[in-house]
This record gives sequence, structure tokens and C-alpha cells, in this order.
Amino acid sequence: MVRRIDLIPSAIKLLLAVIYDLFSLAVAFYFAYIIRLGIENIEFSLHENIAFVAVATSTLTLFYIFDVYSSFVRFFNAKAFLKVQVLLLVACFIFYLSSLVFDAFIPRSVPIVFFVIASINIAGARALVSIISRKNLFDEREGVVIYGASSAGRQLVHALSQGKKYQPLAFLDEKKRYVGRRVLGLKIHSHQDIAKLIKKHGQFKVLIAIPTVDPARLKQIVAHLEPYALELLIVPDMSDIVSGKRGIDELREVSVDELLGRKPVEPIAELLSANITDKVVMVSGAGGSIGKELCRQIVLNKPKALILLDVSEALLYEIHQELTETLAESLNLLHIEPLIGNVQNGMLMSHIFHKHKVQTIYHAAAYKHVPMVENNVIAGVTNNVLGTYEIAQAAIYCEVETFVLISTDKAVRPTNVMGATKRLAELVLQGFAKKDHNTRFIMVRFGNVLGSSGSVVPLFKKQIKRGGPITITHPDIIRYFMTIPEAAQLVIQAGAMGTGGDVFVLDMGKPVKIVDLAYKMTHLMGLTVKDVANPLGDIEIQYSGLRPGEKLYEELLIGDQASKTKHQRILTANERSLHYSDVAKIIDQLKDAMCDEDEAKIRQILIAAPLDYKPTIETINQAEKKQPVCSIVA
Repeated sequence: MVRRIDLIPSAIKLLLAVIYDLFSLAVAFYFAYIIRLGIENIEFSLHENIAFVAVATSTLTLFYIFDVYSSFVRFFNAKAFLKVQVLLLVACFIFYLSSLVFDAFIPRSVPIVFFVIASINIAGARALVSIISRKNLFDEREGVVIYGASSAGRQLVHALSQGKKYQPLAFLDEKKRYVGRRVLGLKIHSHQDIAKLIKKHGQFKVLIAIPTVDPARLKQIVAHLEPYALELLIVPDMSDIVSGKRGIDELREVSVDELLGRKPVEPIAELLSANITDKVVMVSGAGGSIGKELCRQIVLNKPKALILLDVSEALLYEIHQELTETLAESLNLLHIEPLIGNVQNGMLMSHIFHKHKVQTIYHAAAYKHVPMVENNVIAGVTNNVLGTYEIAQAAIYCEVETFVLISTDKAVRPTNVMGATKRLAELVLQGFAKKDHNTRFIMVRFGNVLGSSGSVVPLFKKQIKRGGPITITHPDIIRYFMTIPEAAQLVIQAGAMGTGGDVFVLDMGKPVKIVDLAYKMTHLMGLTVKDVANPLGDIEIQYSGLRPGEKLYEELLIGDQASKTKHQRILTANERSLHYSDVAKIIDQLKDAMCDEDEAKIRQILIAAPLDYKPTIETINQAEKKQPVCSIVA
């Protein structure tokens, strides 16, 4: 009903409101005389009619000046009611003055009766419309339904009743013994009644009042609610509520990892601490999405010192400030050293490792965005391959105990330069692992992480908030997803396994269809997708086509064999590797081609190397069209 009213043009609604108020004032004016004098004694002269015109005109003018007509009638509340009453009192005063100005016959009680009747006709009618349209007279709070009628749900109702933002309409609960009963005046419904509630109240938000909920159960709850395109909010964790950090009414959005997430596996304590506790640890690429989370997890495991390395001053400053504040709150005296530096500078890396006596390195510094690296081949190879080569050599020279490379699923049978460089980085470390030294090289391979820079989740969220469209490369594209905290925790545990040269693969769960993710994210924000089935939807999806080098799906294993480890979500891959001398030849060839700034030759070297790199036709065509880089001749 509300949506149909909204379709009426504002000018017509204003005209209808003025006509109704004029009629109400006329009824109040003339009925006041009838009630006071009786119908048989009524005679309206020109003076009384002029008085009515003066009263009606002045009242309507006051209504317009004081924005009575600019307010939504369905949101008529106590403040608006009082405003109308005050203006009608002014109209009564004008009514009294009319007897003096226009010499009209106005008994003293007539303006009082006029005020009562006008109040009922004007303020009363508006209040009635408000009650009918939203069942809520005295405030302007937004209607919400609370999922969970237990103690947390009841506490939330009490908290919301003290605020001015939300008005609870009903409860939803899974327990059959609760359904149909009332708590705090609100009826408890099954989630099967959502369609009926929407029909009754229109679109509303759902507040999930289950502060300590199992991820699997939360995923089921969200699955029940998501198809209805209702915005979902969730109460904070119970630990935050108990500690006083947050109030129960400080609601947050349901995150995408809660929508797609799985139940986390308890970490193995000795694996978490093996390479960190009482050791000097360094994270390269510390300002990146994975690097930041690695730093957060490392701090929790009590290292002797933490070295932050990044080529970006801004990102390095950000993570250093965050960690400094975290340590100050917990009175932790851990020494953190932020260093600006490039992993491609082997001498600088050796100096850092020697000076700080680094024992463990987590190498997360890499260029990871497929289109960016595809358009900047030399930069991608320099950072991802030669950078890894230089920092690994420095680690061997300075006798670093453990070196963990963060790899990617795009390294498996790569179709783009980024994947090829990451696969070659793996082979570089496996080649080094075959040499005689004291450094243990470990590689950890996994897919996309939710919320990382450049990933689809923050991009989709931004596009949805600005009204769309959501851009997707292909309707059938699928990807593996994992939360950043889980990925970092598993990387640390995998780094404690193996003897050297091992490639560990994280269990990413089931792949997610990106278009399904777009639909679910849109629905979670209370909007609908505009498509053939729903042409009046809010957000449109546009398909741009696969980018050069992009796959419809990603893989995690090069071969078909993977062995289990002591952690149920970490597997070890049995894959071929190269001898160091073979790796060195490839590195020398790449260095020569880069000196000549010959991107075509670099691509050919990568194709010829045992990486299983097979660029797509689109990638080859784009490379051929690309203009050669101008060289500076000395």
C-alpha cells in the first residue's frame, strides 16, 4: 500500500491534503455554531462567512509555512501532532479576532468547539493514517523483525525501545514451542512466515539476536532469510557485550564470510608457535591484505621481535600504527621494526637479516592482480620472480631458519603472467631447497581470500551501495574463497611442517559461483537484482567478458595426488621440481630479456619453462597489439 501511495506525484498529494484540510476547517467552523446555537437558530451573514475565509486561509497558510504539508502522513508522530495543535490554537485566536475585525457574531465557546472538531478532523485523521500504514504513532523508528526470542532477543527489544532508530514488529524463531506465543507484546513467528510478515509490514530489516552462534548455524539462518532480500544485521559477540566493549544494540552487517563461511578448525598450538615464539620474525609485504593478517597472528604467538617490510610507506605506516596501538592496549612490550625496502635488493635483504638476526620469513610481497601484471610484464617478473630469488639467496647467506612463500592457485597450469611468475617462484625455492644450506623453504598455495584488496567482495559492496551495476566478467566463473584470518593461521601452521621444498595446499572448501555471490550480497543489503525474472529489481548485473589470462575456474593441485598432514585443512602436494642449475638458467634468460626490455621474449621464456603456462588467445593478441617500450640510449 505504501509503495502505491509513493507513486502519486507530490503536487497531487499536496492538492489533496489542502482540499481535505479546507473541508475539515469548514466542517469544524459551521458545526461549532450548530452545536452552540442549534440548527434552527443558525443564520450565517456575510460577516461570519468572511470570518471563515480569514480563518481557513490563515490556517492553511500556517500549515504550509511550518512544513505540515512536507511531512509524510504515514510518519505522523507526537511532534507533528503537537505542531498541528499549536497551529490550530493560533487559528482559534484568529477566529476570536475576526469578531472584532469583521464584526462577525462569534460566541466565546464557538472557537473552542471549532478547535476540538478541527483537531479530530485534521490531527486525528493524520494519526489514523499513520497507525493504519505502519502501526506506530509516537515515533519515527524503522520497523524491524528480531530473529531469536531468547534472552538476547528480549534484551535487544528493551534496548531498542530506549532508542529512536528501530521499532520491533515481531520475533522469528526456529523453536516450534515458541511459535505463536507472545514475548514483550510481540508475536513469535516461524521463518516460514516471512512472506506473510512482508505482506503485512512491507520490507523490513532482520536483526539476528544470537550473539554466540555456530558459523554453520548462522549460514543456515542467512540461507533462510537471504532470498527475501531483507537487510540483515547481527548483534555483537557475547564476549564484547559482557566486557562492555559494545552494547547489544550496536548492530553490524552480516559479513560475506559468515554467508559463505565454514566452521573454523581449532589450530594446532605447536604448529602456530614453532616458527614464531621467541624468534625474530619478518613479514615481507607486511602492508598487504595477507601480510597484515600474518602480522596480527604473529603478534599473538609471542615472537622475540617482528620486522615489517614493505615498499609502500603508506601501507607500512598503517600496519605499524595498528600493531602499536594493539600492543599498547595489552601492555605488550614486543619490539616492532618497520622497514621500507624492496625484496629485489639482495644486499639490503642480507643487511636486514644479518642486523636483526632474522630466524623466520613470511614472504608475502608480490604483485597479485592478474590484469595489472598482464599489462606490466617486466614489473611482474622483477618482483614476483627475481624478488623471490634475491630474498631467498639472502636468507640462505644469513642462515635464516625458515622461509615461507605465500603462493596462489593461479600458479597451477597458469594462463596469465601473474600465475606463471608465482609458479616460477615456487620452482626457484624448490631449486634452492636442493642445495646444501641451513634454510628450510616452504611454499603455501591457496585461492582467493574474502575482503582482500582488489577482490570481488569489496568491489561488489561498493557497486551495490552506489546503486549498481555489479560488473562480472562471466556468468559461469567460479572461485575458491577463504577468510583472511583463517588463511593466515593456516599459512603459519603449514610453515611449521615439512623438511624443505614442500608445497602445501590449503583446503578451500567448495568453490563459489561469482554471480551467486553477487545475488546474495545484494539481498543481504536489502535490495534485489534486476534480471529477466525481476525486471523491477534495484541492482543490475553487467557481464564484461573474461579478461586476458583469466580462467573460468582455478585449481590448487598440479597433479592428482595430495597427501594428508596432521592438520585436516592442510595437504601436501607431490609435484615435480627443478634442480637449482635449471632454475638458474631460466633466471639468467629472464634477466637478459629484461635488460633488452623485450616483453615478447619474456613471455616466450615463461612458456618454454616447465610451468605448464599456456596463455589464452586473447592474451597473445593483446601482447601483439601492445606498443614496445621506448628505451633510453646512452
